[in-house]
Amino acid sequence: MMKLMKNMMMAASVVMVNAPMVVPAPVMAQESSYKPGSVWNVSRINVSDGQFENYMDHLAGQWKKVQEFGKAEGIIVDYHVLATNNARDGEPNLVLVIEYKDYAKTAEVEAFSKKVNAMLAQSDRTADQAYGERAKMREPMGSTQYQELDLK
Repeated sequence: MMKLMKNMMMAASVVMVNAPMVVPAPVMAQESSYKPGSVWNVSRINVSDGQFENYMDHLAGQWKKVQEFGKAEGIIVDYHVLATNNARDGEPNLVLVIEYKDYAKTAEVEAFSKKVNAMLAQSDRTADQAYGERAKMREPMGSTQYQELDLK
């Protein structure tokens, strides 16, 4: 009896393996209700006590110049400087928001960086040094990147 059941199970498995597979008719894929949009980079900044005006001078000067250059190059869509009203402990008092047209490839980032260095008459080393010198004015608290989802 056991031998008969074993033979039947083996025969059934052979039939199942060799049977033609039934595939349902393709169903039209439902179109998504959104499409990927621009990319937003949000940087949280805690400006040091007594340095707010100095840091705002930097933002209104060199930082804005770079953002405007990015807009002219078609990389940046828009940018904003937002103040946090009634910031609680651990929250930034400024938020820098940059809206990019799309995600950039490494080669595009490097090419834009070279153009910015040329425009500002600086090198990667002097740009890094200037970034370090701004440490007395502010503490970067990290950044987050978002992608807008444009609803259809």
